[in-house]
Amino acid sequence: MITPAFAQGAGTVAGGAEIALQVVPFVLIFVIMYFLILRPQQRRVKDHQALVKNVRRDDTIVTNGGLVGRVVKVMDEASEIEVEIAPNVRVKVVRTMISEVRVKGGPVKAA
Repeated sequence: MITPAFAQGAGTVAGGAEIALQVVPFVLIFVIMYFLILRPQQRRVKDHQALVKNVRRDDTIVTNGGLVGRVVKVMDEASEIEVEIAPNVRVKVVRTMISEVRVKGGPVKAA
């Protein structure tokens, strides 16, 4: 009547090729992620490090918190800079918190 089903044993010789075909999609996904996500992020980090390193006195900066001010004092070894956010109001800002450097000594545009 009904015959029992038996597992096919002929595919055991080509088992290595099947594993390779299963790994290929993962490799392709990693390559795509590298070029679309990781590589641009690394470039942005390098650009930000160069921007922070080249901050000079009288530059107008914007911090990550949204403060806009003029750089008054830059210490090369220290990780902080002194920024004037209003007349006679100076604050210390950590260099890595700088998000943008505007034109040197240029006025901030009114909204």
